Amino acid sequence: MSNTEVAPQEILCETEDDGSGVEILVPRQVPLGGPRAMDVRRTLPQRQRSLIGAWCFLDHYGPDRIGESGGMHVPRHPHTGLQTVSWLFTGEIEHRDSAGFHAAVRPGEVNLMTAGRGISHSEFSTPETDVLHGAQLWVALPDRARHMEPTFEHFRPEPRTGPGWTLRVFLGSLAGASSPVATHTPLLGAEVLLEAGATLDLVTDPTFEHGLLVDTGTLEVDGRPVARDHLAYLPPGRTSVALAAGVEPVRLLLIGGEPLGEKIVMWWNFVGRSHEEIVDYRTQWQAEIGAEDVPAAGTDDARPRFGEFPPGEPAPLPAPALPNARLRPRE
Repeated sequence: MSNTEVAPQEILCETEDDGSGVEILVPRQVPLGGPRAMDVRRTLPQRQRSLIGAWCFLDHYGPDRIGESGGMHVPRHPHTGLQTVSWLFTGEIEHRDSAGFHAAVRPGEVNLMTAGRGISHSEFSTPETDVLHGAQLWVALPDRARHMEPTFEHFRPEPRTGPGWTLRVFLGSLAGASSPVATHTPLLGAEVLLEAGATLDLVTDPTFEHGLLVDTGTLEVDGRPVARDHLAYLPPGRTSVALAAGVEPVRLLLIGGEPLGEKIVMWWNFVGRSHEEIVDYRTQWQAEIGAEDVPAAGTDDARPRFGEFPPGEPAPLPAPALPNARLRPRE
């Protein structure tokens, strides 16, 4: 999914902290663009918190009826230095990328695209989709992996169940379940379902910080109420987290990871380490798609940084103009 905000590191969302150690990140409505803009609720990044582990971006959308919202229609666009993680609750999205991967994103299945040195891809909701509902997340790659070759992985986790709960771990390990999907820093990603009135105590890695996004229902995290669409943040040091559903069933996404420990510069769809890198990425993308008469400089070989795409696809998205001020690293 393309980020239509040109300076995501400057997004200002509200946070709430009542002294319990559970910080609540309030979502911000963001239109993805187009004649019938599809709205998403963005909780990462924001000025107060740029990262949770290496997770650097979280958009939550739907349920949207395609006939009213227009669905997801994101033509070819570039990425660098990150992994995209797609998780759906309802609907289907067609993914195509310049590394040669063509796949469907379906509920209960994770699609992870590693941009590495550079990739371009498109995402369109399928004609069969009536309701679209899910989340798009990005993971910042550490310096040692951010120039790797682009690749793609798909995984359908088997659910683990207990009294009143179901758990699907799509990245990392939790509650005896593990994902084979490759990550480059210690990470966790899971979907949790709770029946009304159910409780679940999870053992957590104390080196991780965690985020819990409430998709549906009424939830308490360690006794702190968390409203729908909000993201609860838990700092490192916790060895467990207590979840309790209210009078409605709950669905939530649990993300986590060891703090990245690196400053990143994030602008549009690029993650880099300096203002100059981002400028180079933008210049190369614009040159590759013929949007501006500029040389495609800065690549380490003769290959286009963002790869080739099949003919006959919709026109690629040009990059927005850079801000007048220098882009600042954040951590």
